[in-house]
Amino acid sequence: MKWTAGELAKAIEARLEGDGKLEIAGVAAPERAGAKQLIYVEAAKHAERAAASAASCVVAPEGIALPGKTVLRSGKSKVAFARAAALLLERAPIAMGIHPTALVAPLARIGANVSIGAYVVIGEDAHVGDGTQIGAHSVIGAGCWIGENCRIHPRVTFYAGVRVGNRVEIHAGAVLGADGFGFAFDGERYWKFPQAGLVEIADDVEIGANTTIDRGSLDDTRIAEGVKLDNLVHVGHNVQIGAHTVIAAQTGISGSSKLGHHVVVGGQVGIADHCTLEDGSIAGAQAGIPTGKIIRKGQTVWGTPARPLEQFKESYFWFARLPELATRVKKLEEKN
Repeated sequence: MKWTAGELAKAIEARLEGDGKLEIAGVAAPERAGAKQLIYVEAAKHAERAAASAASCVVAPEGIALPGKTVLRSGKSKVAFARAAALLLERAPIAMGIHPTALVAPLARIGANVSIGAYVVIGEDAHVGDGTQIGAHSVIGAGCWIGENCRIHPRVTFYAGVRVGNRVEIHAGAVLGADGFGFAFDGERYWKFPQAGLVEIADDVEIGANTTIDRGSLDDTRIAEGVKLDNLVHVGHNVQIGAHTVIAAQTGISGSSKLGHHVVVGGQVGIADHCTLEDGSIAGAQAGIPTGKIIRKGQTVWGTPARPLEQFKESYFWFARLPELATRVKKLEEKN
């Protein structure tokens, strides 16, 4: 889409500096941008890249001089650029219309302007809201409820009864509503524990490729609004994830753990069962959080077992010196 610099500045709540009538038709990195593409600068050290770019318009914070450029000033330039990109970039459609090979159950309810790709299967009593797109080979189980303007990429699987809000994006290969890993041992064999709950996904959630979210056991698995899950994340049964939490790739969250709002979880973090990560806490990459542990509000932890960042850094310092210390100990022992 085409916008003027003045229109964009108003839409992203930036201060316009320069030609408000300048036409902008896309976004790019400084080295690849054309005259009508928008670029951004986060820090003064990148100002030379922006100045040398063919782009005529730059999103930048206050205090960075960019002579000859129209500037959209924002204290959070990366956020402002992302908001502008959402307006400028037209997303490729996942499906167009309803493909003749799609199998839609007679009692399924399909809203207006829904697009359904090739070989999609939609079960009985499923609801698909207005403007939602469903990619090829996806399966929507019986009784599922999908809100409006969702984007469901190819080969996504919804087990029966999954509930999804509005404007949710689910990338290829994701599985929602599979049974959780729950078994009871009688001393000789394992008996399957009931996995009778649901999966509930709120508005504006994004779920990465090949991510799996298990249905609840006797409760439900719930993901609140604005949560962003990377590729290859596993969410176990009964897990509760608070609003605007972000979780990076290859993280596993075991059953009945609770994450508050605005929690940040790095890649390959392992969260055992019945853990609590309170609001605003941060778990660094590859942290291991043992069963029942509580990470307090605003706390940053790292390592396995996870511990406060400063404590981890001190422990790691001594760990790195172990070879040197071992040599010194050996010499002392030889003297004795």
